[in-house]
This record gives sequence, structure tokens and C-alpha cells, in this order.
Amino acid sequence: MENAQIFEMADRLKAAKELKKDLDAQVKAVNAEIEQLDRDLSDAMAEQELDKFTRNGSTFYLNSRLFASPAAGRKEELFAALKENGYGSLVTETVNANTLASFCKEQLAAHEDELPAWLDHVVSTFEKVTVGVRKA
Repeated sequence: MENAQIFEMADRLKAAKELKKDLDAQVKAVNAEIEQLDRDLSDAMAEQELDKFTRNGSTFYLNSRLFASPAAGRKEELFAALKENGYGSLVTETVNANTLASFCKEQLAAHEDELPAWLDHVVSTFEKVTVGVRKA
């Protein structure tokens, strides 16, 4: 492959990454506008005691959704309380993907680029090579 082809691909990659960055910024701004309009409209509908209305072929309705998370610093206490009261099936063990990848990388470094036998058959690993771009 000639240098001209490599340089063309590099220019296209840089342009695509810059476009993605611009689009991400636009998406972030639109999401902020949506959140503000959603709050304002839901407040106005509640104030007017409107459950729903139709405008320009779309029905707008109030939708309530409850979000819950462990109180700060009390995750283990919540898990214990759920288990003690018969709701242990709600508690699941997880391993963060980035944490697992870091652990595997450490194990590979410590064992001559091979995973220990106890780990090798229970985890899948692969490396992805990408091209980084930064300003010179």
C-alpha cells in the first residue's frame, strides 16, 4: 500500500472522528433541550390538570416512572435487607467489564502472556487495535 493511500485513510479517519465529536456535542445539546421541554411541559400539564392531549396527530400524556438505587454507602446493607426479608432473588453479582479487562491484562502480564488455567476457560478475551488521533 502506498503512502498516499495511507495518508488518505488517515485524513478520512480524522475527519470522521471530528464529525463524530461535533455530532456528539449536538446530541448532548438536543438532549438537554428535550429534558428542559419535558420538565416544562409536564409541569404545565399537571398545573392544568391534563392527563393527555392530542396535537398535530400526536398524543402527549403524562407518564410517571419510579427510579430507585441504594442509598449512598448502603449498598451492602440493602442487599442484606433484601435477602433477610425473602427478596434475595433481586440481588445479583456482577463484574464490571472494564474491571475484568484490567484484571485479565494484569494476569497476562504476570503469567508470560497467558491466563492462569483457572481463569482461561471461564473468560473470553480479545484485543482490538485502533488508530489514535491527536493534535500535533
